[in-house]
Amino acid sequence: MSVDGRITSTEDSGVAFGGRDSKASERSVRWQDNKRYLWMLGLLAPASALLPSQLVYWTGMPLFWWSGVLVFFVIIPVIDLIAGEDGHNPDASASEKLQNDRYYRWCTYLFLPVQFVGLFVACWMWAYGDLNVVDKIGLAVTVGLVAGTGINAAHELGHRIEQHERWLAKIALSQTLYGHFFVEHNRGHHVRVATPDDPASARLGESVWTFVPRSTVLGLASAWKLEAQRLRRKGRSVASPTNALLHTWLLSVVLFGSLLIVFGWSIAPYLLLQAVVGFVLLEMVNYVEHYALLRETNDKGRYVRCSPRHSWNSDRICTNIFLYHLQRHSDHHANPGKRYQTLLSCDEAPQLPAGYASMVILAAIPPLWRRVMDPRVSAHYQGDIARANILPRKRARILARAGRNG
Repeated sequence: MSVDGRITSTEDSGVAFGGRDSKASERSVRWQDNKRYLWMLGLLAPASALLPSQLVYWTGMPLFWWSGVLVFFVIIPVIDLIAGEDGHNPDASASEKLQNDRYYRWCTYLFLPVQFVGLFVACWMWAYGDLNVVDKIGLAVTVGLVAGTGINAAHELGHRIEQHERWLAKIALSQTLYGHFFVEHNRGHHVRVATPDDPASARLGESVWTFVPRSTVLGLASAWKLEAQRLRRKGRSVASPTNALLHTWLLSVVLFGSLLIVFGWSIAPYLLLQAVVGFVLLEMVNYVEHYALLRETNDKGRYVRCSPRHSWNSDRICTNIFLYHLQRHSDHHANPGKRYQTLLSCDEAPQLPAGYASMVILAAIPPLWRRVMDPRVSAHYQGDIARANILPRKRARILARAGRNG
């Protein structure tokens, strides 16, 4: 374990959540989660959908209909820059108690009612508020950014074995029409991550604007295939009531149908826009998390088990709080059963130069992204860029350029 408390290898990770010693109980009493009450600040993300009407009312500035952009892409990156890295890992002796502490679960449960209250208020403003089209679009973008963060809450809940948490995950996904994520992420992405077979693993030379449609379409197709295979193994039809995709899509139909009945068809374009903004944000985060990283193959030609080296990490504390430790992505992939509060920061993982919020902005400008990230990919592979996950149609060009530069 490093000086700042990060694990330095997968072996260390196993030790940290494994054995006990004679002083374990004493250390557990001493160790305190210094972020325990900060996790409730994560509710400020969905609450930001409630801010625009109040800010516009008190300031008279329509710009605040776009307050989600301000919160997610200005305020959070600035706080990340000022506050710096977290560097605080759970003590090994406290891991079991921390994993079972229900306080942390309520931090994610409460996200959902705040998220949907914000959506309801936005629908009222779209239908009856004195907003022009630009203002309504700004509010839709703000609500969509909240919905995208809601997918991350669904991500945390969807990994759990408790049925009520899995249903909460499906409900959270209904706002973005992205219910297939429940199936694809758990049974597709976690199996194929950091390989060319994974739609959600971006390739070297691939811009985020080509990655997002590819990941969206192929992820949906993969989810349907995986669920169809599961049902066939059980001797059931894809039209079975046990089809998890049908559950999630039905929830979206009920949610959107109810809102359209209550507020009218005039809100339909903004409901659709916020959904698109939400899942595009998710896919942009996917792009950042595994860009160009590739698992090695063993002597049998099979991909090795996912390790910390196959996810980009960032331990910036502000984004950590708002995304429930999503940035400690390596430990999550190595141990998907861990709840967010127990995830460890890992030195073995390649490190991003900033938090996810900042990196999403960077990804939106492909030339700037390549200038910042491609040298880091090369350094991660000790200059042997052929070991990276390269976009096939650009492979020859990338390798030739790397050869000239070398």
